[in-house]
Amino acid sequence: MAEIKDPENTILMELKGGTVTIELLADVAPQHAARMKELARSGQYDGVVFHRVIDGFMAQTGDVKNGNTKTGFDIRMAGTGGSDLPNLPAEFSRLPHDRGTLGAARSQNPNSANSQFFINFKDNHFLNGQYTVYGRVIEGMEHVDAITRGEPPAEPDVMISVKVAADA
Repeated sequence: MAEIKDPENTILMELKGGTVTIELLADVAPQHAARMKELARSGQYDGVVFHRVIDGFMAQTGDVKNGNTKTGFDIRMAGTGGSDLPNLPAEFSRLPHDRGTLGAARSQNPNSANSQFFINFKDNHFLNGQYTVYGRVIEGMEHVDAITRGEPPAEPDVMISVKVAADA
């Protein structure tokens, strides 16, 4: 079991295969870490699909508006929305996009991240300095590796539940 050093900045994401434990990097990207905790605490990530999963690259999820199985969704729209909260400014750092890191998904505008994020399947250093890194998987990467591939997947996997460890 992963050692959770800071439960307030640790996310427990339940996937079909088990729990993925994510350490948020609040010291590096405080606004992005705070947003993930806010959406997790309000239950908005629960039931959201992985709408873009590219083998050898990354798995993207977090469209709380258009990708939630609990509110009914059209997979063709998943990935086009965010949350009702304002977009976040980029919080770029020197942290590399290594295997297991969380990056903030966004449009072409660097200050357009909102609720969507991706988890890198491998080191994707070509993304360095272009997307905010704000977390890393510390346990359960095998469950991320097992997410169904596709853009979008025919039968997308979902985040069953997403919780802040301090609340679990």
